[in-house]
Amino acid sequence: MGKRKLFCEISPLTYQISVKKNIFLRKIKDALSRQRFARIKSYEKLPVMIYKHASLIRRRLGNTDLELQENKAVNLALSAPKVNGILIRPGETFSFWHLIGPDTARHGYKVGLTISNNKPSTGVGGGHCQFTNLIHWMVLHSDLTIVEHHHHDGFDLFPDYKRQIPFGTGTSIVYNYLDYRFRNDTDNVYQLLVYTDGEYL
Repeated sequence: MGKRKLFCEISPLTYQISVKKNIFLRKIKDALSRQRFARIKSYEKLPVMIYKHASLIRRRLGNTDLELQENKAVNLALSAPKVNGILIRPGETFSFWHLIGPDTARHGYKVGLTISNNKPSTGVGGGHCQFTNLIHWMVLHSDLTIVEHHHHDGFDLFPDYKRQIPFGTGTSIVYNYLDYRFRNDTDNVYQLLVYTDGEYL
């Protein structure tokens, strides 16, 4: 007898129902929580640079359609300004999805490379895990407290192509119920400055 399917695995419709349910539950949980989310931005740089890193946007993966890489560049260019300059003040929590919002076609996002069931896939907004990978790597070099981090279950999309971030530090995100979050438990104000230059995030 085969393994019983989860409700979300029955059909595309049940999958969408499951996604909507999880988004709704996350919104209720956040509304009821006492977390203070980082929302204020400043484009004036704070006086101390703790860490910086550049992440190559286009990377080779076998015979993957190059259009997916170009679409990822578009997606990252749309999202970077939504995070750039964000101040994380003492006691505040950074939430990737609180700043980015829905990564849907209606908001200009394109179909990019994703990971689904431990294998390469495609989806609107694909490529955002590269963004949270970058943020996670910078946060690991700080005194900030990671409060939500989901792994890619050991799958690596680009295992050998110009790797700079160690394997195992990758992040998995899905709007909005798999988020990347960290909290500022220090007495200092932190800031993320992020942008794309066409080649790097």
